Amino acid sequence: MAWRDGKASYGKLLLFVFSISLGVAAVVSVYSFSGLLKENISQRSKALLGADFVIQSDQPITEKVARIIDSLGGADAREINFPSMASFPEKGASKFVEVRGVDVGFPFYGELETIPQQAASTYSKGQALVDATTMIQFNLKVGDSIKLGVKSFAIAGSLESVPGSTSVFGAIAPPVLIPLATIEETGLIQTGSRIDYKYYFRAKDNQDLEDLNKKLRSTLDEEHADMDTHLSEARRLGRRYDNFGKFLNLVGFIALLLGCVGIASGMGIYIQMKIRSIAILKCLGASKKQSYLIFFIQIVCMGLIGGVFGILLGYLLQQLFPFLLGDLLPVDVNITMSFQSVLLGLSLGMAMSVLFALYPLMRTLYISPLQTLRVVKENTSRSTRATVAVGLGIVGFVFCFAYWLLGDLARSLYFVSGLFAVFLILTAVAQFFMSMLKKFFPHSWGFVARQSLRNLFRPQNQTLVLVLSIGIGTFLISTLYFTKDMLLEKAAIEDRADTANMILMDIQTTQVNNVAKTIQSSGFPVIDKIPIVTMRVEALKDEHVSEIRKDSTSEIGRWILNHEFRVTYRDSLVNSEKILAGHWISRAQNENSIPISVSSDFANMAKVNVGDEITFNVQGKIMKTIVGSIREVDWTRLQPNFSIVFPIGVLENAPQFGVMTTRTSTDEGSAKLQQRLVGEFPNVSILDLKRILGLLEDILGKIGWVINFMAFFSIFVGIAVLVGAIYSSKHQRMRQGALLRTLGAKSSQILKMIALEYAVLGFLGAFMGVVLSVVGSSLLAYMLFDTAFVPSSVPFVIILPTITFLVFVIGVGSNVGIVRNTPISVLQKETE
Repeated sequence: MAWRDGKASYGKLLLFVFSISLGVAAVVSVYSFSGLLKENISQRSKALLGADFVIQSDQPITEKVARIIDSLGGADAREINFPSMASFPEKGASKFVEVRGVDVGFPFYGELETIPQQAASTYSKGQALVDATTMIQFNLKVGDSIKLGVKSFAIAGSLESVPGSTSVFGAIAPPVLIPLATIEETGLIQTGSRIDYKYYFRAKDNQDLEDLNKKLRSTLDEEHADMDTHLSEARRLGRRYDNFGKFLNLVGFIALLLGCVGIASGMGIYIQMKIRSIAILKCLGASKKQSYLIFFIQIVCMGLIGGVFGILLGYLLQQLFPFLLGDLLPVDVNITMSFQSVLLGLSLGMAMSVLFALYPLMRTLYISPLQTLRVVKENTSRSTRATVAVGLGIVGFVFCFAYWLLGDLARSLYFVSGLFAVFLILTAVAQFFMSMLKKFFPHSWGFVARQSLRNLFRPQNQTLVLVLSIGIGTFLISTLYFTKDMLLEKAAIEDRADTANMILMDIQTTQVNNVAKTIQSSGFPVIDKIPIVTMRVEALKDEHVSEIRKDSTSEIGRWILNHEFRVTYRDSLVNSEKILAGHWISRAQNENSIPISVSSDFANMAKVNVGDEITFNVQGKIMKTIVGSIREVDWTRLQPNFSIVFPIGVLENAPQFGVMTTRTSTDEGSAKLQQRLVGEFPNVSILDLKRILGLLEDILGKIGWVINFMAFFSIFVGIAVLVGAIYSSKHQRMRQGALLRTLGAKSSQILKMIALEYAVLGFLGAFMGVVLSVVGSSLLAYMLFDTAFVPSSVPFVIILPTITFLVFVIGVGSNVGIVRNTPISVLQKETE
């Protein structure tokens, strides 16, 4: 019976299958792609690092670290790298780059991808490999020269790929490879230079790298060094993309829930149409269980078929992710479909279709045989215990799936609560709208308007399902749009005359005045002169850092214990700071009690409060300080910010270097100033904030493409639900249209009724979605981004009318057939 009845109603069931397929495809595609990305990173971890493991430090290694390296058989290759300015004399241009001086033979795994291919080996003869994008940007050719510091190198070729360079930092400071033997000749290794020293190793046979890392970790930490294995590198890269994958999984999950809303509402209409058939079956002796199982089997088959189609569609969908993300991915991903993804798709398709269809399916248990003749009113009662059980099952499944995706109990609760709140609000709005329409019905309006508005609260109306599906889809995409706007706003440069858009770093003390004169003689202002002193934490509250490292129960962050801090001194706060605790002290009164100001991040990680003592090692001199204040620092501002700030009168005579900021008015003026500074002061590094902001916007844009794609996909699922709901009620609409035409209504009047009905539904759902997204985005801005939220007009002027128009077009287009059939043919079919 399930098979025979399904064949007769395959059109309606296929639309339900389509809704499930789209939702399953969204989840499976993201889940499968995230898994493949992690797997490819793991498989190519050695090629990404270029070695089995590396020991690195941001200062020349100590004797103890040198002995450790010797005990391991000596490094198989070495590298010194630092950011710096590079100039291209033939082109009259300059660029901020990452200079990497490496030994011949590196990398041991993977390869240097260069054009021409032989450049990977010939550059070791005193030449340079330049990032391929930079070669294109400045129209450089093999044989042109690049000047690093005081030394010029011939360009051996363009560098397509190199282990150890990340795509994000590589976009800001593209790599330039030179032989390690020539690094000192550049003259760029000076006081204040941010230099990394790396020692690469091949593992010996059956060497346990994790065990080796555990044995050496504490010793290396004490010597301000670190060890990374190819395994830890793979985990680090995996974590970087993990949250992004989880977020996309949630977007896909919402698309799945939209499909399930369609299943629940569509199944309700489907069962309503089958009431007479079920009543006849009961007259012929069918039991409650048999009539129930007929449709339950159909539901299970719908979930199974929807899962299969969703898996296939998900496989096609994930082919787009490498194209959309582009060079943000650390490896090329080979798209396949894993067994876990297939199992996930089938499980989701069946579980969600069954769970969301159980509530309307319970109606079959209470249909009386007398309803064959329609002599009794339909019994709408349901078992309270069964209803509660179904509701708890749905909530429990959604929560468990969210917890599986997020791996965090609190976030899962927030997600489910937020989703429930959105469903609840949209349901309440739809119900309130229908009740108000009944109570204050415009009886004085014309026939077409009155009949159309009555359709919004007639039996089997589509108001609730369409407001839910369209509202949630609109809410999702609008919230994502607002969030992306907030991220860009946090990274944006304030367009004020006194705001810097260029930062000069690594300025030696003897160069400060001359650099300032060069900037001013070029017609630009010097906005800030910031002194920088490097130091490390020696002790916290009279406990030495070496003792803290040995304490396995300590909650103090290792970053605090191992990091070399670059601190400054000044007598006032800057616009990116505000005091949270204590008092700002501008000048130290005595050397025995030096009050400092620390950022809230530093205070949280170091577990210190106002009045606690911190001892620093300032390049060999031990200095005791007291926390005088704790500051909140807006690190997202593109300007120099500091974890630790000293008062004036303490560090003026310490070895230091400078940072200077200025503002250029045009790109041409910026380029000329940079070229002049690089020529006169080759050791000075220049950050052009305009370019960096452009790169950040490009990166966020690529991520936004994927997020928006998935969001629009969820809207597409909502539209599929809409089509299914319209098709499900088409039988009733055909009969209603036939009766209206029999009573004298014209075809144009009937189409106007349908058009008005769907225009109202589309606007109501989309409007509530945008309004809820404003509320949700305001909470995100306050709780997560800690910024003022100013809603964009785009969701109101583009998304709202677009969704309204889509609902209008689909609603009218799906019901054009109503006016094409004659009234007699429709009524004859109804009688049959």
